[in-house]
Amino acid sequence: MGIEYYHVMQRAKDLDKTIRFYELLGLTERRRYDSEAGRFTNVFMSPDGTAEGNIELTYNWDEDPGLPSDGRHFGHIAFIVDDIYGLCQHLMDNGVTINRPPRDGHMAFVRSPDNISVELLQKGDSLAPQEPWLSMENTGHW
Repeated sequence: MGIEYYHVMQRAKDLDKTIRFYELLGLTERRRYDSEAGRFTNVFMSPDGTAEGNIELTYNWDEDPGLPSDGRHFGHIAFIVDDIYGLCQHLMDNGVTINRPPRDGHMAFVRSPDNISVELLQKGDSLAPQEPWLSMENTGHW
């Protein structure tokens, strides 16, 4: 029996803000589906060179007051990145809080605008520990 990874789904409270966050990570919108009858929009995003639509962002047109804290999300999304320090700096420069800095040169956590935990993992071997990451404290939770 075969199985193939398709995508993960995340509910978005503010679709434009959530798309912008994933664009900062290097993902691109691949396709979009608007359902008048269902009153929702699905946006599929993925990094270049990967399968189309690794993340499905679901935006319900009618307000969903439980977002982002009602637990209908999931644990976290993980991405392997070429330069964890460079990406974390890019995210910070664009107003994203680094909840768990990459002190070990290997792993960091941030949160999307919808409170989804996003794990960033250094591709290959860990980078040598360096400042400011080495002495940066955790912020919030991940």
